[in-house]
Amino acid sequence: MKKRIIVPIIAVGIFFTTVSFKSDFFEIAKQIEIFTTLFKELNMNYVDEVTPATLMDKAIKGMLEDLDPYTVYWNEQQVEDAKINNSGIYTGIGATAQSRKDKIIIVEPYKDYPADKAGLKAGDEIVKIGNVNIADLEDDAGELLKGAPGSTVDVTYKRQGKTATATITRGAVDLKAVPFYKLINNDIGYIVLSQFNRKTTIETKAALIDLKSQGAKKIILDLRGNPGGLLNEAINVVNLFVDKGEVITTTKSVIEKYNQTYKTKSDPVDTEIPLVVLVNGRSASASEIVSGGLQDLDRAVIVGARSFGKGLVQRPKKLTYGTQLKVTISRYYTPSGRCIQALDYWHRDENGDPIRKDAKEYNAFKTKGGRTVYDGGGILPDVELKSAVFSPITTALLKDNAIFDYATKYYYSHQMTDWKNFKFTEADFQDFLKFLKDNNFEYETETEKKFAEGLKISEDDDMSKDISASYNQLMAAIDKAKDKAIVDKKVEIESLLTDEILKRYFYREGLYNYQIEHNPEILEAVAVLNDAGRYAKILK
Repeated sequence: MKKRIIVPIIAVGIFFTTVSFKSDFFEIAKQIEIFTTLFKELNMNYVDEVTPATLMDKAIKGMLEDLDPYTVYWNEQQVEDAKINNSGIYTGIGATAQSRKDKIIIVEPYKDYPADKAGLKAGDEIVKIGNVNIADLEDDAGELLKGAPGSTVDVTYKRQGKTATATITRGAVDLKAVPFYKLINNDIGYIVLSQFNRKTTIETKAALIDLKSQGAKKIILDLRGNPGGLLNEAINVVNLFVDKGEVITTTKSVIEKYNQTYKTKSDPVDTEIPLVVLVNGRSASASEIVSGGLQDLDRAVIVGARSFGKGLVQRPKKLTYGTQLKVTISRYYTPSGRCIQALDYWHRDENGDPIRKDAKEYNAFKTKGGRTVYDGGGILPDVELKSAVFSPITTALLKDNAIFDYATKYYYSHQMTDWKNFKFTEADFQDFLKFLKDNNFEYETETEKKFAEGLKISEDDDMSKDISASYNQLMAAIDKAKDKAIVDKKVEIESLLTDEILKRYFYREGLYNYQIEHNPEILEAVAVLNDAGRYAKILK
C-alpha cells in the first residue's frame, strides 16, 4: 500500500514566519498551498510507487538549481559533515576518497592515519565495505567507513587489477589548517595554509611566531588550492600582518542586516615583515579575502595566477529535522571596493549558463597606496606565472581524473627513494600523452558545443546532409587543435603531474619539501623577497 504524506501545517507556519519580512504574504501562502496539494495528489495517485523523500529532494534541488551553486540544501549527514570540515577534527579512516560508479577511490591516505597504517594507497578502488557491495548501494557508501574511535571496518579493494582486503581501525583525524611550514634559505618563512577552519588563525599565528624565532625576516604564505571556509578566520589571518581597525571586507545585500563591515580587532604579529602570497585558480572565497585584502592594503605582493573568483557569502539556516539551507546572503568587497565574483548567476546566456564578465568590462580601483587593481574575476596577481594557471584543457584533465590516474600508473611502474632528484622528463610527458590516447581521454570545447548546436539546427532545416562532410572535417581540425593545446599547456600540466606523483611516494611533507626547491611559484616568491627594490617597486 502506498504511503500518504501530508505536509504538516506547522512546517508551513515556520517557513512563513522566516520569510514574511521580505515577501508578499498572500503569494507565499498561495504557492505553498499549490505545492502541498500537488505533492499529496502525486504521492497518492501516481501509477508507480514513489518515495516521498526522493520526490521532495528532487523538488528542492529543482528549486535551487537556477540560483548560484553555493545555495544548497543539506540533509542531516551533510550538516554533520560541514561541522567536521569547520572543526578540522573527525573520526574515520584518515583519507580523502572519491565516490565513482560501483566503487570508492582512495584519493589521498594521510600519513600515519588509519588508512595509511592499513596499507591503503592512492588509486585503490574499494568495492566492498564489510559485507556490503558498494555496487548494490544507492546511498553514499562512504558513510560505512565512519564509526567510533577504535572500531574496525573490513574493506575489499582492487589495486592494479588484483583484489585484496584490509582491516582498518578507525581513529581521530586532525586535519591541520597549516599542514606544513619551514624556514628556507635561512631567512624566509614558508607557510602552507590549506583551509579556513576554526583552527586556522591559531595555527598560522603559531607558525609565523615560530618561524620568526628561527630567524625568518620574510614570509611566503601559500594559499594555492585553498578553497576557503570561515570568513572570520580570513579576517583574523590578515590581522596577523596589519594593524587593528583596518577594514578587510564589506558585505552588501538586499537585506539590510547582512550589510556588514569587517575590521581587524586584534594587535598584529608583524606589520613590517616583507610578505608574498601565492594564489592560483583553485584559491577561492576566504583565500581571496586574505589575498585581496593584503593586496588592497599594499601589505603583500601576490604571485601566481588569477584566483577562482568567488565573491559570494553564504550562511547556514536551520530547517526542521536537523537539516539546513546554506544560502547566499550577500556579496563581499575588498578594501578598495572590488567584488571579485567571476560568474554572474543572475544573468545567463541562451544555454542557461552564467555569464562571465569580459576582461574589457573590468572596473579599476585603487589600493591604499594608489596602485590600480581590477574587479570582476578573482584576484589578479602582481606577478603572474604560467605554471600556476588552470587552462580549460588542464581543468578537463583534472575533472576526468587523467592526471590522478596517470600518477597511479607511474607509481607502480617506477621506483623512487629520494624526492630531491625527481624530474618529470620529456619521455614521461610523451608517455602521458600516450596514456591519454590509450584511455580515450576526451573533452568538449566551447567551440565544439557551438558547432554541435549548429548541426542540430541544420537538421531542423533539412540541411544536415549537405554540410555533414564539412562538419566532420571541422571536427577533425578541432581534434588536432586540442592535441596541440595539451602540448602548449605542458608547463602547467607537468606541474600538476609532478605534485600528484610525489604525493604517492613521500606524502605531502615530501611534496612541500620538493616544491621549496623546484616549484616555479615558490622560486619566484623567493626571488621577489630577495630583491628589496623589486618588492618595493611592485607595492609602490
